[in-house]
Amino acid sequence: MIRNEVMAGAVIDAVIDVVSLGKIVPSGDGTLTILHEISFAVTSGEAVAIVGASGSGKSTLLGLMAGLDLPSSGTVHLGGQDLAALDEDARAALRGRLLGFVFQSFQLLPALTALENTMLPLELAGSSDARATAEAMLARVGLGARLGHYPKHLSGGEQQRVALARAFAMRPQLLLADEPTGNLDATTGAQIIDLMFAMNAEAGTTLILVTHDEALAHRCGRTLRLDAGRIVG
Repeated sequence: MIRNEVMAGAVIDAVIDVVSLGKIVPSGDGTLTILHEISFAVTSGEAVAIVGASGSGKSTLLGLMAGLDLPSSGTVHLGGQDLAALDEDARAALRGRLLGFVFQSFQLLPALTALENTMLPLELAGSSDARATAEAMLARVGLGARLGHYPKHLSGGEQQRVALARAFAMRPQLLLADEPTGNLDATTGAQIIDLMFAMNAEAGTTLILVTHDEALAHRCGRTLRLDAGRIVG
């Protein structure tokens, strides 16, 4: 069951609900505990930052929330579905329907143009207007004149704009952003963050942002702090 949270007197279902989540991996002759008893819920329209030093478990937690990996203990409910109860194909289908991703490393396919990269998830989802939607989203991020350019011909900031267009083209309920400015200079990174928050507000998307940048975290409505795999604040 998804937990409910009361906000402003109304009961709102959590978009994602994490309960007693743990992750243990083999390490040498023993094991290494990466996450310990992590619990939180994120409700529709929230912007939540997950902060912590390198090695604190942020990226592992993000992967578990997306169903890219399975926990050693505890549960993740995404859109009301227990991810551990689904097989790999079902988890992939749920991700395609509910999630958008923005990564530090952009994750664009080098053999595809900006337009083709943006169209790809739409085509995989069977969209009948994939090209028109992708063109509109690329125009929204300021790349309407760069549709036919390949990633190697785009700057880092332009590649991240393509990644934003690709993520929002699917109209996700939840956007997961993992250090989205990590490979960008300060000025370009600030522009990308402004654009991401603007598009997030326009679409009414729920945002979970993994970052080590305290200033960036403060732009979110709530911050969860990880330290050695535990939530400490």
